[in-house]
Amino acid sequence: MPIDASLVERLYRRADAERWRVPVERFAQALENSAERGADPAALHLEDLALACACAAGDETAWEHFVREQRPVLYRAADALDPGGGARDLADGIYGELFERSLFRHFHGRSSLSTWLRAVLAQRHVDRFRAGRRLEPLPDGDVAATGSFEPGAIEPDRPRYIELMRGVLQRAIANLEPRDRLRLACYYAQGLTLAETGRLLGEHEATCSRQLARTRKRLRNDIERELRTDGGLREAEIAECVATVSADTGSLDLRDLLTPPESAERRKNGTAERSTLRGTT
Repeated sequence: MPIDASLVERLYRRADAERWRVPVERFAQALENSAERGADPAALHLEDLALACACAAGDETAWEHFVREQRPVLYRAADALDPGGGARDLADGIYGELFERSLFRHFHGRSSLSTWLRAVLAQRHVDRFRAGRRLEPLPDGDVAATGSFEPGAIEPDRPRYIELMRGVLQRAIANLEPRDRLRLACYYAQGLTLAETGRLLGEHEATCSRQLARTRKRLRNDIERELRTDGGLREAEIAECVATVSADTGSLDLRDLLTPPESAERRKNGTAERSTLRGTT
């Protein structure tokens, strides 16, 4: 069903779609496609939807922006899934499909582009694991065939997996050396680059990268061991747990896990105070 033209115009402006030279008609079609899947057009990630429309149309400026912003996100997700680098080829394969524009048509703006990309990667990682273990295939219409996966598709165990991961990740991080925790916090929680993190710790960028890879590998091994021994998960369940949480962390906030308890409490209290002040003004 066509969306009212005045609403399309408002959402077009909110999305700043003109920045990427997306025709109004093309943007309206994307909104209708999302609405057909039960989404509220006004609740979509509109800027990401406009960017995806432009990339699918072959706009070079939009594609360069997409690669600059999203490639690091996807590679970090790949390294989280496999610290040894084994998921990087899956990330590269996704970028190949995106470059050929075949995958963008499956993005409908119900999640952010970065969340959607991590979800696609996580599901393909699970698919590869299952194929390698000769387990049962996923139901028809999975992302390996359609690329249309969105957060929440790996169900119904996501809430349980997130709570399991919260506990084991807290313990794994607590067992790290303080310098390793600080490096993780700078790079993952604070969003610093490798060069910035290295300067802060007095390390060369390459050294910082190697140390992060070493720490990720240790965390992955510790997490998998605890999920297996304390969580009672089988190998396939461990892979799904890691993939599920990587795709959509829900209430699991890495900043809190990498921040000392007193600092995290101050940050939360500050947020609550600001919310109270807004409510009284």
